[in-house]
Amino acid sequence: MRQPGGMNLNHPVPIDSVDGLMSLLADCEDAWDTPDRSGDPVDILDHGLQVAAVLAARHPGDEELQVAGLVHDIGHRLQPGDEAGHGEHSAAAVATLLGQRVARLVALHIPAKRYLAATDPDLALSPESVRTLGCQGGVMTPQEAAAFETDPDFAAAVALRRADDAGKVVGLRVPGLDRWRPVVSAVAAAARP
Repeated sequence: MRQPGGMNLNHPVPIDSVDGLMSLLADCEDAWDTPDRSGDPVDILDHGLQVAAVLAARHPGDEELQVAGLVHDIGHRLQPGDEAGHGEHSAAAVATLLGQRVARLVALHIPAKRYLAATDPDLALSPESVRTLGCQGGVMTPQEAAAFETDPDFAAAVALRRADDAGKVVGLRVPGLDRWRPVVSAVAAAARP
């Protein structure tokens, strides 16, 4: 199956243009985190838009973090059913276009969930996030959590994960995909060598 912009959905390749990424994101409307739609209650596009909006409100000066929130779950579309690997698939797809920091933050959203499950007794995960925690490595050990805290992107990864947990509201009205094109374009331009 080919995605607009040349993306092969069976074997993800790097997305090489803003147009290709925006087309993939648009294709995430009515695509879900689980093939049978039993997972989270919003589609991948709506979820990404909600997460990006939360991050824009909480971290208005960090456009890379906002864009990471927008694209963090495209791996569900690229490799349906690979819950454990969706963060890595998402990161690999956007690294060339959006830069290494965005890709790292995308990849770190799963370890950040594992970290928060270990350290935040008030963490409220969706039922789907609770279900997938085990296949994603489970709750971090104290040693893993201490090591994760030393990562230079630790605070941003945790912010992305908290926004991820907040971005699953059915019917929430947030700015649409067109609002994000200039931000994605700016992040992509800054990532060019």
